[in-house]
Amino acid sequence: MVILIFMMVGVPISFISPTTGELREDPLYLLFYASIGGMCFIVVYGSYKDRVDRQKRNAKRRSRK
Repeated sequence: MVILIFMMVGVPISFISPTTGELREDPLYLLFYASIGGMCFIVVYGSYKDRVDRQKRNAKRRSRK
């Protein structure tokens, strides 16, 4: 969750200079795309991990009957 928050903060930093608060003439596109890609990866991995855990719980519940 903390990493996701840092990536969300990285998106505006790629377009706005933190020292002056003005828009950058040359935005940091690498930071922007890395932040977006990292957020997508975290969401996809989290949902995959949740699905696998749910399948294991369901299999364990079915085997008890």
